[in-house]
Amino acid sequence: MAAELISRLPDRFWCVPYVGARFPGSAAVAGRPGLAKGGNCQLFAYAVLRHFGLEPPALRSSELWADTATTVRVAVARPLDLLLFNATDDAYGAHVGVWAGPDQVLHLCAEAGRPAVWPPAAFADRPRYRTLVGVKRVMAPAGCR
Repeated sequence: MAAELISRLPDRFWCVPYVGARFPGSAAVAGRPGLAKGGNCQLFAYAVLRHFGLEPPALRSSELWADTATTVRVAVARPLDLLLFNATDDAYGAHVGVWAGPDQVLHLCAEAGRPAVWPPAAFADRPRYRTLVGVKRVMAPAGCR
């Protein structure tokens, strides 16, 4: 599914610019949802999941990590799971990416400026992303389980 997931992502996703001020709950997003004006890692990851039929909560990293109503922590990632990376094991301010398959994390970060697919080792090589806080799976909408 990894190659399929990447290939099924519409071209418009690959052109999204990184805009740190556009995060879930921000004034920059209020009334202007979507990615046309850019987004941060969370906004981008959630849009990817919605494209594939999931309903992720619009939460910041630490809220996402603590959430148990719509997501669950898992030990082994599968496609469309959310990975949280940070300098430490603290979820506050963690970077969020989407597991696209073996050795592939789809994400949007300031460093790349546009969506990119990195292997987990590329995160470990960067001090700000060196720690995998963990993996969260968005539960399927009711009626799809």
